[in-house]
Amino acid sequence: MGRSESDPLLEFMYPGHGSSSILDIGQGENGIVGSSSNGNNSFNSLTYQNISENSPLIRNNNSANSLVDHNYNSPLSSTSSSCGKSEILVGTTNEKMDLTGTEEAKVKKIGGSGEHKIGQLFATAICGNDITSSIFYTASSCTLSAGKYAPISLSIVCLVLYLFRKIYGEVGSALPLNGGAYNVLLNTTSKQFASVAAALTMISYVATAVVSGSSAMGYLHSLWEGLDVFWATIILLGFFALLNLMGITESAVVAFIIFVIHMVTLCILVFGGFGLYFYKHDWTILINNYQDVNPDIPIGPDQLPCDRQFYWGQDFAYCIYFGFGSAMLGVTGFETSSNFIEQQKKGVFPKTLRNMWAIVTFFNPLIGVLALCYLPTCSIANANSDVLAQLADRIFGKWFHYWIIIDAVLVLSGSVLTSYVGFVGLVRRMALDRCLPQFLINVNPLRKTCHWIIILFFLICSSLFAIVKGQTSTLEGVYAVSFLGVMGLFAIGNMLLKYKRSSLRREIKSPWIGVLLGLVAVFLGLIANIIRNTSIMFYFGIYFSITIFVIMVMFTRARLLKVVLFFSQIVIWWSPQLKARVARSIGDSIKKINSQPIVFFAAKDDTAYLNKAILYIRDNEQTNWVKIIHCYDDQGESIDNFSQNVEFLDGCYPKIRIDFIKVFADFTPSTVEKISIILGVPKNFMFIACPKEHTGSMVIPLSLGDFGGVRCITH
Repeated sequence: MGRSESDPLLEFMYPGHGSSSILDIGQGENGIVGSSSNGNNSFNSLTYQNISENSPLIRNNNSANSLVDHNYNSPLSSTSSSCGKSEILVGTTNEKMDLTGTEEAKVKKIGGSGEHKIGQLFATAICGNDITSSIFYTASSCTLSAGKYAPISLSIVCLVLYLFRKIYGEVGSALPLNGGAYNVLLNTTSKQFASVAAALTMISYVATAVVSGSSAMGYLHSLWEGLDVFWATIILLGFFALLNLMGITESAVVAFIIFVIHMVTLCILVFGGFGLYFYKHDWTILINNYQDVNPDIPIGPDQLPCDRQFYWGQDFAYCIYFGFGSAMLGVTGFETSSNFIEQQKKGVFPKTLRNMWAIVTFFNPLIGVLALCYLPTCSIANANSDVLAQLADRIFGKWFHYWIIIDAVLVLSGSVLTSYVGFVGLVRRMALDRCLPQFLINVNPLRKTCHWIIILFFLICSSLFAIVKGQTSTLEGVYAVSFLGVMGLFAIGNMLLKYKRSSLRREIKSPWIGVLLGLVAVFLGLIANIIRNTSIMFYFGIYFSITIFVIMVMFTRARLLKVVLFFSQIVIWWSPQLKARVARSIGDSIKKINSQPIVFFAAKDDTAYLNKAILYIRDNEQTNWVKIIHCYDDQGESIDNFSQNVEFLDGCYPKIRIDFIKVFADFTPSTVEKISIILGVPKNFMFIACPKEHTGSMVIPLSLGDFGGVRCITH
């Protein structure tokens, strides 16, 4: 087969021949005897009952080291290797695994870390704090762009959000796993392209946490002038890091309290404001605003007069368009729920989308109108994030002005909490997929939380805030581009899901026209923000490049080590012993990276079909070991062609070991769970082609999410 390599330093590149074996997890007295490609018919017996989560055969994380010490006699160890004197890989050669008479295995999702599931109210509160906190600056920024037409722009955004409610809902129904846009693109495109969405989402969360935390402490500074905003922001970020270390349930309780206070505040503002307005019958300010009267009002040192505002003198379409671009930033946080979907109870995810849409649709346009009733357009545009406080002062007086400030501190702080929750869910999923370092998925045994991710997020946000010296204006532009980019990629992912994964079952379906309109709307909003301030692309490019660089290093670390190996053999010319020692060390590191086995559940023996799966794995996963598994429930079914085709492909790819395992059982979530436990392969490294309603014995019962993380990789 051409697997041997004369240079022992390069033996790590050739993992050896594949094997053929049989696994019986059906009912019956006897296991099915299988054969190995090396002709050895002696079998080791292994029962499902003997395997526990503490077994040395089970890998509890994805950094599975498949290198076996020569003194370790594993029942799954390969009996031969073409790698000379190198350590052999744990394989599936020559074993008989008897799982007869076992109960169905409980399916565990890959992203679950043992935390309690949260319900509709708590999940809505976590997301709602983020999306409703934006009203503190959206009313002003939208008026700055649209002037008196701001309520119209805000209403158009609500229509766009309704489209995305369906778009997000369909994806979450078909693929109920953490990761958001990353998750849907991972199951419809390549891992590299999915990582672009992940990078945008991470940038969005970091920018949100820093900007919201700084804004919250800025509001608090207006009440307590002795407060140091810089250190107060760092302390706030640290407080929510500690809260997240305690667990998502405890975090959700705090988020819910903040959310309730904020909803009560907005209701008092809206209902009380309109009630007093219609009671007093003073229409002067509203009429002047719509007649473009330039009021004689004092202008601050950093403020512009009315006739120099962006909207002044522009036509209806111009104002509506750029107002729409600004108003799109008023729905940031809508994507958060999809990044911790596995921590939500069943059926909660679409309800959180509905609740967020309803809240935004009710409050944002009404507050835009209310502001025009009480404040001149120019004053609203100059108010920045202080517009609601000024509005409260005009309606109820100073006491409500202070109330709004306190509410702003709370809800903007809640937005920081939302960023933590979304970031943790996304990074954990990426670490499970080996897109990020594996230590990030370590779980605190006491609170079942991913402490390294939480600490990392705190350090990133704190250091970034220190780098910009507390001036977050540059981050606001980065925040705008990354958020709109994530929404656009989510719409693209939904279209790919419809085209490539149309047979996946889902409870919610978004019409094609709705997805296309949503994508166009987001693109137009992104263009509007870039035209308004072209410099945001420069800053966005810096942050995006750094983030994507870290991810790409993880993708190419095995290749980078090969480059290091090549140059080390040139540089270390004076000492053959040192050269060999360095080569062995680097080779072992590469072998460890590539030794994570990948499972592909094959429904048919077509060579082109199998080859397509292997090509995807080769191009997207860092591995040199593929296990092709075929589940069948008919003992009379001939699978000779399967073995021959797999053996043929095994010879075509000398740098990939391809095993073939026959499983006498239906393809069900329980079967997949048992195989995952026995082989020690996490389910996010178990792939299938997109199944039809009935593909042989492979039947999808409800959705791909029922399998707990198995991925679709081919069309």
